Amino acid sequence: MCGIVGYVGRQPAARILVDGLKRLEYRGYDSAGIALVEGGALVVRRAPGKLRDLERVLEQDPPGDSRQGIGHTRWATHGRPCEENAHPHRGPDGRIVLVHNGIIENYLELKHELRDRGHEFASETDSEVIAHLVASELAEAGSLTEAVRRAAGRLDGNYAICVMDARQPEQIVGARRGAPLIAGLGEGENFLASDLTAILPHTRRVIFLDDGQIATVTPERVDVIDAEGQPVSAEEKSIAWDPIAAEKGGYRHFMLKEIFEQPRSVQETLAGRISLDRGEVMFAREEFPLEDADLARIDRVALVSCGTSWHASLVGKFLIETLARIPAEVDYASEFRYRDPLVDDRLLMTIVTQSGETADTLAALREAQRRGARSVAICNVMGSTATREAEGTILTHCGPEIGVASTKAFTAQLVALYLMALRIGAARGVLGADEVREHLTALAQAPGRIERALEAEPQVAALAREFKDATDFLYLGRGINYPIALEGALKLKEISYIHAEGYPAGEMKHGPIALIDETLPVVSLAPADAVFEKMISNIEEVRARGGRLIVVTTEDAPSLDDKVDRTLRVPKVPPLIQPIVNVVPLQLLAYHIALLRGCDVDQPRNLAKSVTVE
Repeated sequence: MCGIVGYVGRQPAARILVDGLKRLEYRGYDSAGIALVEGGALVVRRAPGKLRDLERVLEQDPPGDSRQGIGHTRWATHGRPCEENAHPHRGPDGRIVLVHNGIIENYLELKHELRDRGHEFASETDSEVIAHLVASELAEAGSLTEAVRRAAGRLDGNYAICVMDARQPEQIVGARRGAPLIAGLGEGENFLASDLTAILPHTRRVIFLDDGQIATVTPERVDVIDAEGQPVSAEEKSIAWDPIAAEKGGYRHFMLKEIFEQPRSVQETLAGRISLDRGEVMFAREEFPLEDADLARIDRVALVSCGTSWHASLVGKFLIETLARIPAEVDYASEFRYRDPLVDDRLLMTIVTQSGETADTLAALREAQRRGARSVAICNVMGSTATREAEGTILTHCGPEIGVASTKAFTAQLVALYLMALRIGAARGVLGADEVREHLTALAQAPGRIERALEAEPQVAALAREFKDATDFLYLGRGINYPIALEGALKLKEISYIHAEGYPAGEMKHGPIALIDETLPVVSLAPADAVFEKMISNIEEVRARGGRLIVVTTEDAPSLDDKVDRTLRVPKVPPLIQPIVNVVPLQLLAYHIALLRGCDVDQPRNLAKSVTVE
């Protein structure tokens, strides 16, 4: 979950490293640091806290104009956030320096071994052990690349590392297993990074390293070998993301920008994939190689994911069972492989992941594939581990999502799941072209409906002022909107630190009703659909117990002013698309409450964007 970046080339490295870390800070912000090679010696600057604290250190003690360096922004796993535990970490003689993302499971065993050989450690981290291990291998290995290869072979767990040797200038060595690492290709300069966003301003030509691979990066070339030391012909890819998409673009926070980007991200996810003339969903063959015959043979879908993506998967269950008429089960990725799941070659394993690097989700994918399942990834990052390991990929074309609390990726995931459900339904003969066309027509109109929902922001901001001091919230929904209640509650607790629970409205009487009094805001999703009257019954139950009612309903619903405290109306769309619209005011409500409470909206405490460790 940490962010790492490396640079070697013609420009002063410190500026490039700090700029890259700013783009990676959503991955971790407990501490930060950079290391440079200058005149055969290492220069290291570190600071606990956010990146601005490191910038103050660099202003007070400028590091020089070295053309080579590595940087790191940390989300603490081993060791508390402090300067001693901040990266980069040095080896025993000050010659080796390293940054690391991941968890080394056997670090204590290695640490005891190295201590017995006279090594002394300055931190509590597992990462420093790697630096000492590389240093110990260097004497026999001769080259830094070989020392890193030998050290990597002794590590258990997940890692992405960048290593420099003060005596081998103009060279950075990177290695990965389980955690992402990307080499960026420039002219007379090259890069390493844990995420595309760090290097997009400099290059769109990249190499995605695979597990077990080691890259040696110099200003002129990037050479890749495998774990056995054999050369690898690494494939260069070109990334279409616009670097400007990673900037705030005039918005106060990335999260707000990304909420307002949802019409475009939904449109981009649909683009090139729908034919209204033929009533057909079309996925590019190179992304999605599963043929209709493959899909027709599927008799069950497993939707496996974490966090917000898990909520998207819950909506996906409704979509798949309604449109494809086959069972769909939803699992937390962190639980899937520990319950001995029933998997065979008629199961379609569908992982839903924004980053494509979530450790639990990838582990679940591998377990399902090991047992023979077909597989699809719904993902936002081309070239990520998920997109390379799954048989098929449905990319959500959102561009970079920087805010830790996911918004535009969620709605794009709902669209991707909808398209997949239609494709399976058509392949199985459940849906005809006319029916598919009807659904696609409604989907094509969704971006405009989201834009109209966003027009309610001033009303939502006023509502936030009224409820910002609440200590608890309850969110209720039924049917396909029940997962949206869960997502609304998650958004609020993630960024405002207010305790919030999402529940199926019919379950309210089985526990949560005990919490309702005149201090508890209850957010109810009540579009004018088949369960509207049931939701009204639940609203009456809340009202009878004095709860403060906020209702999200559709424009065509009857007035609820006599029953609720506040009403937020959204455009009416077909029931299977309604969740995409209904979530918008809940995202805005969470944002504005967090803003009023003085919370760090883009970088909420204790959270990181991509959970690349278990």
